[in-house]
This record gives sequence, structure tokens and C-alpha cells, in this order.
Amino acid sequence: MSQNRRQFLQQSAGVVAAGIATPYFMSSSFAADTPKGDRHTIGCIGTGDRWKAVVKGAMQHGDVVAVCDVDKNHLEEGNKIVGGKAEMFEDYRRVLDNPKIDVVTIVTTDHWHTKIAIDAMKAGKDVYCEKPLTLTIDEGKLINKVQKATGRVFQVGTQQRSEMSAKDEAGNTHATQFLKAVGLVQSGALGKIKKVHCFIGGVGASGSIPAAPVPQGLNWDMWLGQAPYQEFRFAPGGKWGKSRCHYEFRWWYEYSGGKLTDWGAHHVDIATWAIGMDKSGPTEIIPVMAKHPVPLKNGMPTQNDAYNVAGEFEIRALFPGDIEMIIRHAPDPAGPKMADGNGIFFEGEKGTLFVNRGKLIGEAAVALKEKPMSEDLIKKLYKGKTPGNHMANFIQCVRDRGEPVSDVHTHNRAMTTCHLSNIAIRLDRKLKWDAVKEEIVGDSEANGWLKREQRKGYEINA
Repeated sequence: MSQNRRQFLQQSAGVVAAGIATPYFMSSSFAADTPKGDRHTIGCIGTGDRWKAVVKGAMQHGDVVAVCDVDKNHLEEGNKIVGGKAEMFEDYRRVLDNPKIDVVTIVTTDHWHTKIAIDAMKAGKDVYCEKPLTLTIDEGKLINKVQKATGRVFQVGTQQRSEMSAKDEAGNTHATQFLKAVGLVQSGALGKIKKVHCFIGGVGASGSIPAAPVPQGLNWDMWLGQAPYQEFRFAPGGKWGKSRCHYEFRWWYEYSGGKLTDWGAHHVDIATWAIGMDKSGPTEIIPVMAKHPVPLKNGMPTQNDAYNVAGEFEIRALFPGDIEMIIRHAPDPAGPKMADGNGIFFEGEKGTLFVNRGKLIGEAAVALKEKPMSEDLIKKLYKGKTPGNHMANFIQCVRDRGEPVSDVHTHNRAMTTCHLSNIAIRLDRKLKWDAVKEEIVGDSEANGWLKREQRKGYEINA
């Protein structure tokens, strides 16, 4: 790790995160309730807004007996949602100590996911954890290691692999359209894929956010966890206000990776799956353009009072088979015409395909009306199960010990591309990646960015 980065962390310094995202998915349907005698005992770690959608599905299959959050307001509201009889904890380890709990949901800030997930697996719990699963590439390696060692069932909350519904140009409705997009690409309907574009949105500048008193009921030190100690900051504005906490944590390098890990965890995941690289990875990451809201020095922000992740960016990720993935905050006006500003666009030798949460557009998609995709292919892509609700898929795997559709190993491969992209635009140079050794080739400084220093008392122990 470079000296400048170490100095930044030291200057910034002086368990469960409360910062939960607003729901991206509100499932329109759920599997039938689990029979009372076959219901699971569930502990919920993190009870903010995004959790409200997650627990809605979980309660179809089990009984929530414990809720945990470092924000007392979230905690008390969460307990009301599950019936008011759950045990309430500030420390997630109290949830893991309960031998009757067999399933946990983890819906916390990104920088807490790995530590809690590893501790949960080692405590014998099956895990449903929201995306993005990791803060760093090294954390992904640790989670993979522990999952293999414990054999726990682990579903990542990338619901695009299971849910959603969209229409094509002819007005045909496609359920699970991302799954169908993957099937069309892998079945050769577009011919050899030349490029895939992922448009994942940008982040606006926040301006200087003043220091503010820590809200009553929030354990700020525990919220920070492994991250360097910082003052709490808040300014009013928008739905959530501007702060270092709750929903806005995404726009701070210390806790997340901006849009590259927020929406990248969805669209880069689907794109990686479609081109068959979900068990491998890129060979090169090339930064084309990036605009950060605060100045950087050796890749690190020079001020701590404003959002510091990239607001606009373009990255070229090169994959084996001469496939290029373009990751941008928005479509390039000089590039191919997109159906929308957020989504995935595949360019093949025989045609193109665009998919997002509302559309599946392209000749191959329209052709599905006359010749529907093989149910065998869909089931194969869905790992032998019938596609449906994401939580229901997890619970089914808890029972039969199968592998969920969004397993940690393929998810971490997609996240590697996202994390490498962040490293490349911060250091402003091309990176060569060895997907077998999982290391950056010939660049010791960049390799230092594969992990983070962790604040004493909050280290991740695998």
C-alpha cells in the first residue's frame, strides 16, 4: 500500500451499518408461504429501507426472531414490521449467538457486508446478503474461502437474476428478461459478441457537507466499523439529505465504490454472466475518462467533506475471446443509439440486444414470441430450478443445499471488474489482470489497492 494512501487513512482516523438503500426491487409476487412446520428461524442484521423489501419475502418462509441495527430508530421500526416480538440488538454478534437461528439476512452498508457474512457462515448460518457483497477484491477472496470451507448456502441480493418484467418493441411482455437476455447471448442468437455496454448512472457533486452532531440513537463508531474514523456530516437536501451515512454512504470511497459497485453489481453482473466470464475475468482494464468531485493525490481524495467517488466515467474492460466491455455512467452520444440511459447493450455479429428493468429490445427478443426460449435452457441457466422470486430461490436452496442463482463466486468475479475499474480510474492507468492468480500484473502499487487497512477492533477474520 502506498505511503500516500496510508497517510490519508491515518489523517482520516482520529457493528452493523444502519445505512440501507431505498428499495430497488419491490417484488410483485412471492411463493406460497412455507408450511408452519417447515419454517425457518430468521435473524435480520440491518433493518433500514432496503431491508423492508427483503424481509417481506423472507417472512413468507420463516419467522423473524431477532433484528439488529446500530440505528435505534431503524431497529424499533424494524421490530414493528416483523410483529413487535423479535429480540432487538445493536451488536450483530448477539444474533449469531442464537443457535435456533438458521438463516440471516444482511442488509447493511457495503463496508460491513464481508465481516458479518463471514462471521455468520462460521456460526453455521445460511446467508442472504445484499449487493455489492464486498468493499475490496481481497474481501471477495475471503468470502469465497469461507463459503467453500463451511458449505453454507449464500445468496447475493442481485434480484435481476430472478425477477423483473419488461416489454419488447412489439409490445410483448417478458418476465425475467435479464435471464432471457443471457440465454439469447449464450445460445448464439446475436452471433459472436463483439462489445457489451453497461450504463450504470453517475453521481452528482455534493459540495462541502458540514460536520454535524451524531443523530440520537445512532452508534456512529460502530457504523464506521473498519473504515477510518470521520466526523458525522449532514446537510439537508433531496429525499435523504447529504451525509456520510444511510443511503448516501454509496458516494464515499471509504464505505463503497459509487455507481461502479452500486449499479455495476447489477448490470456488470448480468453482462459478465451473458458473455460466459462469470468464472473468469478481464485481462485488461483501461480507464478512458473519469471525473471526480474532489481532487485526488495518488488516487486518494484530498478532502473529506464531500462525495469522493467518480461522478462520470468510461472504462474499457478487455476479456478473452476478443470481447470488450464498456462501462459508462451514461451512453456515449457518439456511440450506438441506446433505448434508455440505464441498461445493457450487446453488440453481436448477427444483431444487437438492449435490456434493462423495463425493456428487452432487439430482433432476437421479438422473435421469442414466435419461438419461445427453451424451458430447458432457462432452467439450466437458473441452476436446475424454475425461475421465480429471488428470496424463494434462496430458501429452496437452504432446504436442498443447492447453489442459489446468485452465488458468491460468480458475483465476486463481476465485482472484481467493478473494483478494478475503480482502481484504474483513481490511479489513472491501465491495469493488467491475472484472473487465475487474482492479482494485478507488474504493478505493486495497484496491487496494494486490492485490500484496505481496517480500523482496530473491526478487522475481518477469515
